[in-house]
Amino acid sequence: MGVLFPALDKSAEVEARVVDRWRGMSVRERLENVADLNRTCEQFAEAGVRMRYPAASDDEVRLRVFALRLGREAMVRVYGWDPATMGW
Repeated sequence: MGVLFPALDKSAEVEARVVDRWRGMSVRERLENVADLNRTCEQFAEAGVRMRYPAASDDEVRLRVFALRLGREAMVRVYGWDPATMGW
């Protein structure tokens, strides 16, 4: 299922069509769309980390992605990993 946001088109007509389409979706369809968007965001975050740290292991990439989402304090408290020391 694809995402329903036309590329940067902010016209009232397009916005109304998008809103109507979302309103016409079942709860399941909405949740699937949100899950797709979340997966896409996660993939972009991982790709960005891999570009900045090409030698990073999969575990390090995962920690760096978590750090982007959770922030320094939570990373240190939960994972014992300090992005300020390791580099963002």
